[in-house]
Amino acid sequence: MTTLPQSLVLLSGATLPDGSTVDVTLDGDTVAAVVPAGSAAVPAEPEQTLDLTGHLLLTAPAEPHGHLDKALSWEAIRPPMGDLGLAIASWREYARTMTVEDIATRARTQALRMLGQGTTSIRTHVDILLGDEPLRGATALVQVREELRGLLDLELVALAGPDVPDADIEAAIDLGVDLVGGSPHLAPNPSADLQRLLAIAVRRGIGVDLHTDESLAGAVTLGEFAETVTGWTVPVSAGHCVRLGSVDEATRDELVTAVTRADIGVIANPITNLYLQGWQDPVSTPRGLTAVRALLDAGARFAAGADNVRDPFNPLGRSDALETAMLLVTAGHLTIDEAYTAVSSGARDVMALPVAGATVGAKAEFLAIRGSSLADVTANAPADRFVIHRGRLVAASRVSSEIAEPALLPTLTETR
Repeated sequence: MTTLPQSLVLLSGATLPDGSTVDVTLDGDTVAAVVPAGSAAVPAEPEQTLDLTGHLLLTAPAEPHGHLDKALSWEAIRPPMGDLGLAIASWREYARTMTVEDIATRARTQALRMLGQGTTSIRTHVDILLGDEPLRGATALVQVREELRGLLDLELVALAGPDVPDADIEAAIDLGVDLVGGSPHLAPNPSADLQRLLAIAVRRGIGVDLHTDESLAGAVTLGEFAETVTGWTVPVSAGHCVRLGSVDEATRDELVTAVTRADIGVIANPITNLYLQGWQDPVSTPRGLTAVRALLDAGARFAAGADNVRDPFNPLGRSDALETAMLLVTAGHLTIDEAYTAVSSGARDVMALPVAGATVGAKAEFLAIRGSSLADVTANAPADRFVIHRGRLVAASRVSSEIAEPALLPTLTETR
């Protein structure tokens, strides 16, 4: 058994999505060379080489919109299945009982599951809670970030409802939270809450990642958001943007133009929004997804995330970016290449992370997965995977399976 993490110098015999077979040489956390398979110098130390024969080498997924503080709480809560309002109510009731230790345990478990599937960078929202201990979640996630340092990159967003005081948001930032977040569209006065949150970001000199217009027929704040942040030089992103997918075409195009001009990264969250949206429409049920095609065609920065995993907002989820990519194809009508880009290099772009992948000078963030093509691995999600973060092997999964030989196979073969 290999002891992990393991520093690597050579990834040999890997298949790239274009079908070519290559050797990739690493210099620490950076790709130094990409050459035809069999032509790279072999390191003197055998453990510095990873044989990827039969594996597709992909830029590692990045998760642009997670909720690690909520993850894996479904079994404890047993919430009623339903829409966003029911999920929020169920979560708030349970959150009163949570301890820092409980949050940290679930968050750590979920982050490591995602790492095992290939995700090496995670941006997670963390609730600023109501009551006497509003920073329980932030405290837990800062702790987990430190524990997992070197295995994956973890970025924190302070998720503040309209009833959370400014002082609590700023206290979370002082604790180590990276970005300002919130859900202005849910506030009694969406514009006022939007401007409040953006003002905190300006005051603290940090970026923002807001839950934006997460409904099929509710408030539209995206235009004001875009107008306010145009010209900003810090990272700005908008998650969900479900309403953008349900407005009329002229309004959609106007908003997409504004988003592109403001350089806002839009983050779709297909599995959670497909689950939460449309409960009130039993006939011709609308689907809760942002205007993915219009955004891509306009050149907007676009990413997709898993969002919630096994909590009141989504009872399921496999912690696998390939699940998100598959849903972008089936529900969003993206190509397979576009879908995987959204959960890898597109996500890294929206998260303001360095370029990664099999390109000289890029960061050595890789998922090597057994399979022949991007279509193959997106469809089948093979469990055989190697995960590389900063040039080190940080996760490896190897499985074996046995299937009984069909009794009729010889007969069927003979009659062909």
